[in-house]
Amino acid sequence: MSSKYNKHMSLAGMNLGHSSREDLQSAVTGVLDNKIHGISFSPYTEGQGPGTIISEAQISARLAVISPNINWIRSFSCTDGNENIPKIAKQQGLKTLVGAWLDDDLENNEKEINNLIAVAQQGYADIVAVGNEVLLREDLTEAQLIAYINRVKAALPGIEVGYVDAYYEFEEHPNVTDACDLILANCYPFWEGCALEYSILYMKDMYRRAIKAGKGKKVIITETGWPNEGPAEWGAVPSYENAIKYFLGTYQWAEEEHIAVFYFSSFDEVWKVKDEGGVGAHWGLWDKNGKLKYV
Repeated sequence: MSSKYNKHMSLAGMNLGHSSREDLQSAVTGVLDNKIHGISFSPYTEGQGPGTIISEAQISARLAVISPNINWIRSFSCTDGNENIPKIAKQQGLKTLVGAWLDDDLENNEKEINNLIAVAQQGYADIVAVGNEVLLREDLTEAQLIAYINRVKAALPGIEVGYVDAYYEFEEHPNVTDACDLILANCYPFWEGCALEYSILYMKDMYRRAIKAGKGKKVIITETGWPNEGPAEWGAVPSYENAIKYFLGTYQWAEEEHIAVFYFSSFDEVWKVKDEGGVGAHWGLWDKNGKLKYV
């Protein structure tokens, strides 16, 4: 194919395995020019992380970098200034999937839930997510989580309410699945050691398992991605070209089957190394300074 990617052309005919690096980069430009469905957004800059108080000016500046290339943003928390993300995103013309961060700190959970409800009641949330991977981390019981979900649903009639977790958690916790209006599934072939060549097929299976668990409820992929640096996870190898191919493969499929995907993530963030090891700082489509990595 020509290295000059037409922003109106489909990815469907592109053979990722036999494309040059220049063609792959041009295709990334085309996909982003067309705008991807959404992205997982974190406003932190170098030296910051969870617990840092984030200013509205910083949120606005970070969103301005990515907003020309996306339609939705997904936020993770409603405390420490993160509760201002949805309002500022709306000002920049974006739709919002607004999350409350829940864990075993029940006092902070109250702040998160109350702020989430307030943000949504003010009109800044299109979808709300009550918690992220709480069951995976075993921070709360199923009953505790369902109580939070039901509380938010009661406060926000007319707004879709879900919960974010690994796709298989919706199979293992049908009561949680039943409590959700829609299924918000994280799908990471990388973390399950899947080689790049088979990763999109594997993600399709993850998605279909979530569909089955949801018994017909809408499923949104709330996280998927591939790091460009760091140690391998079994057969899953981080590299510049693998990261590009996974991104393009994801959006080939999303385009063909009309799948809503929030890519992970907006920016590289060094603080994630503590929890994720060497790959932690290399998930962004943009680097830590706000420069696109794959064009």
